[in-house]
Amino acid sequence: MAASSLVARSPAAFSRLGAELEKLRSAGLYREFTPCSYIAHDRGHAMHDGRRIQVWCTNDYLGMSQHPEVMEAQITSTVEHGVGNGGSRNIAGTSETHARLERELAEWHGKERALVFNSGYVANFETLSVLLKALPDTVVLSDELNHRSLIEGIRATKNTRHVFAHSDLAALEELLAGYPLERPKLIVFESVYSMDGDIAPIREICDLAERYNALTYLDETHAIGVNGPTGAGICEEIGEHRATFVQGVFGKAVGTTGGYVAGPDDALDYVRSHAPGFIFTTTIPRSSLDATVRSLDIIGGDTGRLLRKTLRENADRMRAELARRDIDFITAPTHLVPIIVPGGERVKQVSRRLLDEFGIYVQPVNYPSVAKGSERFRVTVQPFRTPEQIEGFAEALHTCLAAT
Repeated sequence: MAASSLVARSPAAFSRLGAELEKLRSAGLYREFTPCSYIAHDRGHAMHDGRRIQVWCTNDYLGMSQHPEVMEAQITSTVEHGVGNGGSRNIAGTSETHARLERELAEWHGKERALVFNSGYVANFETLSVLLKALPDTVVLSDELNHRSLIEGIRATKNTRHVFAHSDLAALEELLAGYPLERPKLIVFESVYSMDGDIAPIREICDLAERYNALTYLDETHAIGVNGPTGAGICEEIGEHRATFVQGVFGKAVGTTGGYVAGPDDALDYVRSHAPGFIFTTTIPRSSLDATVRSLDIIGGDTGRLLRKTLRENADRMRAELARRDIDFITAPTHLVPIIVPGGERVKQVSRRLLDEFGIYVQPVNYPSVAKGSERFRVTVQPFRTPEQIEGFAEALHTCLAAT
């Protein structure tokens, strides 16, 4: 792509935006990106500014994005079908793999229908906003730590809504009890909350939903592929199948791209027919979905079970190494290892030192993703990590914390 010799200046109308950006920089809240080119044959590593570095903050929990069979599935499909689908789902963009994958996802979660979207964010936003606008009398009860995609989907409507304290069953029940049984209600929550790595009381929330005649919308984003006998999430793991809607993604443990919602046929057919973010956008290429199908096949079998077991063992090993060095972390019942480094500026300094001095990349997480004073690293310890690498990470972090 040829570059123009002329560079357009930012219009004066945007000067206020520049001032707002400067406020973010002054507050230490300006987001910095670290470009990485992952190395498929050297998993867990990437190239950054000409250097080979280790990446410890990816959401590719099982390393499936670089699994040889998954890559081969995408390459083979690309050669056969091309690099794109050429249209929206409505106009020449629905491949046979779209149809197959939606059938298999519905069966996986024991639901009538599933709908594939371009991302997990779009899946949540479009499904919630479209359904709630169609059902304006529905009261929404949302966990206070829900992902921004859930929050924005709810905010896009005029429905009455309440935010309840995180996983607080008493607070949720009090809100539910404040409405007649016949009033439509929807409880929106996640199974695994990624910043703390905790698990919601899913069964108890479903009990409350039954008692007070409410529907439930459960985001299983961080559990798909990682939890359950076949990787279908926490609901599969605990044998709880009452959630009305289950949302999941391909861009984390599955290792590809896209998201989906599984649930009642009429509801999701309505979303399919009315959601702008589903109808008026070019769809995911078939080659990516063929890779997704292969990845899900692997995740659901013996290899997937071994990957999940090793992922948990590595997370436990990392916690032990951190504890041995008195590094503060949240003991979570999941594969996620949140390491607390209070102070927005300090967490960024530690991150920069790790990258510059040890070739270790871990992204700082600060406000508004987490509360001020609880800044952190969200570390993932993929199944292919060795004990030596885990110990090396902990020791490098200990050195950087002591020097910062």
